[in-house]
Amino acid sequence: MNGQTYRMDDAPLNKFHIRITALTFGSNFSDGYALGIIGMALSLLGPQMHFGSFWTGLIGSSALIGLFIGSLFLGGLSDKIGRQKIYLSNFVIITVASALQFFVTDPVTLFILRILIGVALGGDYAVGSTLLAEFSPRKYRGILLSSLNAIWTLGYVSASVVGYYLGKMGPDSWRWMLVSAVIPAVIVLVMRIGTPESPRWLVKMGRNEEAKEIVRKYIGPNAVMDENISQNTAANYGIKDLFNKHLWKRTAFGGLFYTCQVIPYFAIFTFLPTILEAMGFEETFTVDMLLNLFLLLGAIAGVWCTEKLSRRGFTIYSFIILTISLFILSLMPAGSNGFVIMVFAIFTFVMAAAGNLTLVYPAELFPTEVRGTGVGLVTAISRIGAAIGTFLLPVSVSSFGMTASMITLSVILLIGTVVSIAWAPETKSLGLNEASNPNLDVATSLNREENSVEVGS
Repeated sequence: MNGQTYRMDDAPLNKFHIRITALTFGSNFSDGYALGIIGMALSLLGPQMHFGSFWTGLIGSSALIGLFIGSLFLGGLSDKIGRQKIYLSNFVIITVASALQFFVTDPVTLFILRILIGVALGGDYAVGSTLLAEFSPRKYRGILLSSLNAIWTLGYVSASVVGYYLGKMGPDSWRWMLVSAVIPAVIVLVMRIGTPESPRWLVKMGRNEEAKEIVRKYIGPNAVMDENISQNTAANYGIKDLFNKHLWKRTAFGGLFYTCQVIPYFAIFTFLPTILEAMGFEETFTVDMLLNLFLLLGAIAGVWCTEKLSRRGFTIYSFIILTISLFILSLMPAGSNGFVIMVFAIFTFVMAAAGNLTLVYPAELFPTEVRGTGVGLVTAISRIGAAIGTFLLPVSVSSFGMTASMITLSVILLIGTVVSIAWAPETKSLGLNEASNPNLDVATSLNREENSVEVGS
């Protein structure tokens, strides 16, 4: 910018922004792949180990249970010890646990390994998007964060394709399916070595000189960052601050909107071949791949929607469309395959597009002091909901039938619609700390001192 100083929020996009985005892209691809491959593996693993609906649901939801634990605890830990340490160690765990899946001989061991993978993925959901948000300029933050969902979806769809072809290798091919998740995990792990700490977090911890050096090296020699906070105060904040009178509504909205969106997503797409069979489709792979294509197209379209539409409007209208389309699907009679595919494609496309919001909104809801904790908490809430939904879906279908199960998922989407109309804030086009101000100075909401620390000048 011709030697003029500029805020970190207004920095031009540079090679480092692309690099940190690519690293987070890699993690989201790996996340989507690890969660997608289990659905394919279960179709072979379940009959071989004689799973009933209980173990099928439990193994299918195991990584999501781990995601709950990892998001809740590792997100909060990142506000205490920093983003970078967890950002790197997550993929050590994912790589090792994914490799060990090849050798399992019983459902309990597989369940434990999937829990460990989920814990690490949960930490990465909280820390990865937080770190990217804290480095990204406001002009590009929405498109960079929302692009993560497209990459996650690509990983998820890739798992379906790989699983289909590996499935032809014989009854033990599920082992190769599960261990294949090591490949993207190792690539991400190696590439993440040397990632710098978030300068915003360093400022909160009073480590201003380190923050200055990182800003100058990675953002630009003329970049500055203004933060209204006294030194060494970030360690005093925790999960309780998310429920103070200024932030509780944002915490509640983040958790509920995220949960109402991912429960139908994971419940339906984890067991998509089974659902398609229950809907009367004899050959499910072609329909599965068609819907996966709409997942991918929807995720790409969601990047555009996140950039062009308001956060609030995009959230509300996507919930409305999802609620109506899933309710229609739940009432479809057997034999109407053409209409079912059309409505299912609309549902899939919009669900994938709206999924971009889950990677943009949470990071914008909370101030830096508790951003990792906040993103971790709302992700944890969503994942325990998704785990419960995924576990219960096979049980529900077996006990009450497909129609009742789908109507229940429609009601969950309706709840998301109501919550979004009542509480969704507009955070687009604001600086990261401005976006997280709930109608007042966040310094007041977290009882911060009113002094300014300028970084990088």
